[in-house]
Amino acid sequence: MGRMRNKTVGRRFTMLFGTVFLLSGTGLITLVYLLSGSDMTRAAPGQPPPGGPATGIERHVLDLERQLAEVHAQQSRQLLFGSLIAIAVLAAGSFLLGRILAGHVLRPLRLITTATRRISAENLHQRLAVAGPDDEVKELADTVDGLLARLEASFAAQRRFVANASHELRTPLATIRASLDVAVAKPRPAAQTVALADRLRTELDRVDHLLEGFLVLARAQHGVLPDRIPVSLAELAAQALSARAAAIAEKNLSVDDGLTSKAWTLGSPALLSRLVQNVIDNAIVHNHEGGWIRITTGNDDAGDGDAGNDAAGDGDASGGDAPGRGAAGARLVVETGGRVLDQDQVDRLTQPFERLGTDRTGSQEHSGLGLSIVAAIVAAHGGSLDLRVRPEGGLKVTAAMAPADSPDGRHGGTP
Repeated sequence: MGRMRNKTVGRRFTMLFGTVFLLSGTGLITLVYLLSGSDMTRAAPGQPPPGGPATGIERHVLDLERQLAEVHAQQSRQLLFGSLIAIAVLAAGSFLLGRILAGHVLRPLRLITTATRRISAENLHQRLAVAGPDDEVKELADTVDGLLARLEASFAAQRRFVANASHELRTPLATIRASLDVAVAKPRPAAQTVALADRLRTELDRVDHLLEGFLVLARAQHGVLPDRIPVSLAELAAQALSARAAAIAEKNLSVDDGLTSKAWTLGSPALLSRLVQNVIDNAIVHNHEGGWIRITTGNDDAGDGDAGNDAAGDGDASGGDAPGRGAAGARLVVETGGRVLDQDQVDRLTQPFERLGTDRTGSQEHSGLGLSIVAAIVAAHGGSLDLRVRPEGGLKVTAAMAPADSPDGRHGGTP
């Protein structure tokens, strides 16, 4: 009954039932009072009969009539007072009874709500299966069961599409890889052919790994990541910076890599690598000539003020069960300089194809999927993504996830 206290429908039913009971009881008590009062004689006692003074017997009769009138008046007052008390008790009892009946009426709906909340993408096969008479409540439950059946079919079709698309995309990749092997295997291949084949093999490996990562990500949205192992965010950041040294030098960017902690977390290496790469790519591509990038990693201990706030600020973009303020967590922070940005526009960058404009994207070749992929990977790992504009200009991206012990057993993996 306590949970119904703040529910609008429960209050409405309580007021409705209580008012009906109160009006019915008040009408019945009023009717009884009026009928009881109409039967009482209201003769004017104490008046001698006409024609002379009253005899002794007549005076005795008059006294009796006077006493009877007083008794009737007292009974009328008692009846009125009792009726008022009965109405007051009825008012309290009516709303209490109304609340009990409202809870009884709404109980099936609460059961349906509780059962529906327990059903998620991982257990869409479950049904409410409400038993009972064929009334409106059962009709509602059957409608919800039908909706769950359609959702289950839709999710199953999505999984089949991802698996089939992954298989179909791997086929041309394997064909290209085989063609490269055939070209290199010819007698005395040209040096340019060998170098080109090596570069293409590297890119094919990246595409294959990325394709596998997307397949795992699609499955992770409906279950547990299959390859969760300790992964160092600092090592992934160092590898991404090394692979992008040419792009950084081309823009003459200065990089401050404060990778003071390994920042171990438990997750998929392929997906977390793509997360770090996308964040760093975003910092490079959307930077100006001669700009700067600051990259830090760390492990937030409970009560660590700044890190905890950065990792779980008000602008949380992922909505996952993130390491929150005052909780331990592994984090990656990437900051860039630039012009002052609008926080409302930045908050939308985690949605697919959202961009701040061509002056920030730098090229129409970028579709705006980078940060949306980052947000999806962070959510799959139960973390939080915070995109925060810097007051002096630029953007600060903080990805925070649950910490894990390093492979050598040290918590947090500090170097």
